[in-house]
Amino acid sequence: MSKTSRLSHYIGKTVRSRRRSKGITIEKLAEESELNDKYLGEIERGEVNISIETLFKIANGLSLKDPSDLLVEATREVYSSMSKREE
Repeated sequence: MSKTSRLSHYIGKTVRSRRRSKGITIEKLAEESELNDKYLGEIERGEVNISIETLFKIANGLSLKDPSDLLVEATREVYSSMSKREE
């Protein structure tokens, strides 16, 4: 798995986990985030790369105080394994 797809996987996994812990449906989060529910499903499955703007929209839809909360696991799992020489 490429680093990009690993990153998408962990971000999606975190979004799904946060959504479920709040007890909201994917449709409700999509509405709150002003995103399409099918697109949000693709994000949760790690099938697409998302923009910073989309990350912020999702964080807002989840009522997070800090959008970087969605990057914590991805940072731990992906960034820490990257070498400075890799692009």
